[in-house]
Amino acid sequence: MENQEKYQAEHVEHKKGAPVVMIVSTIILTLGLIALVVLYYNQKSKMVEMEQVLTEEKDSLANELRMMMYGYDTLKTSNDTLNAELQRERNRIQKLLEVNASNAQLIRKYKAEINTMRDIMKSYIVQIDSLNTRNQILTAENVEIKQQMTEVQETNVELEKVREELTSKVNVASVIQAKDIVAVALNKKRKETDELRNLDKVRVCFTLRENPIAQAGNKIVYLRVVRPDQLVITPSPDNLFQVKGEQLIFSANRAVDYANADIEMCIFLDNTGDFIPGTYNVELYLDGEKIGAGAFTLKGRG
Repeated sequence: MENQEKYQAEHVEHKKGAPVVMIVSTIILTLGLIALVVLYYNQKSKMVEMEQVLTEEKDSLANELRMMMYGYDTLKTSNDTLNAELQRERNRIQKLLEVNASNAQLIRKYKAEINTMRDIMKSYIVQIDSLNTRNQILTAENVEIKQQMTEVQETNVELEKVREELTSKVNVASVIQAKDIVAVALNKKRKETDELRNLDKVRVCFTLRENPIAQAGNKIVYLRVVRPDQLVITPSPDNLFQVKGEQLIFSANRAVDYANADIEMCIFLDNTGDFIPGTYNVELYLDGEKIGAGAFTLKGRG
């Protein structure tokens, strides 16, 4: 009886303690759930914030890549090898712009490559600046050389003109001139006459002048006797000689050994039957140059 009462008392006490445990457990679970919810929202907020930071950093890096692409587009050089390297870097930037970096690891890799490419770009800028500077120096040197060449050419032209003038003066000065030219008609007795009917020969006497700069040696003096009607009297149509590239008919000629000193000489032309009344011009030529002239007159009818 006593044991039964004791059991009932313990049973009643146990029933009173059970709700308390449940209440405490519920409170603990509720608090734990609240803590988890708070932690979840905190983590979610941090993840959103991190994602925003990653997106902003990615956008910043993408903008930097676009600026680098623009920088590469502005780099100009005439070096084919360097141009090929610049194009490779442009292609590399384009590929990076197409990468969809969505986590911190990719962003770090993305950033590391951009840093590398930034250093590469700096080296290219230095190379191109060096090349451009060198090209400017070479261009300036080429301009200076061209100016010098132009000046030299102009000087050569002037010197050539002076040389030609001096050569012309020397050529003129080296011509052996004839002086004291006397042309007369002779009869058969070697007496002078102006009658056509008495004409036997024409004699032209002259002196070759002294000329120290003329070339000495054997020379031929050509005589042309020109009628009043401009016909040149000649015993043969084959009597031809050159004067400044032109062939002329001569009436008679004579060889002479010129020794740079005055030398007197005469040339004779026989009556060919072609003489007519009037005034005749006589012309003397030596070494392709006209060296003197004279005249004589014949009267009467042939």
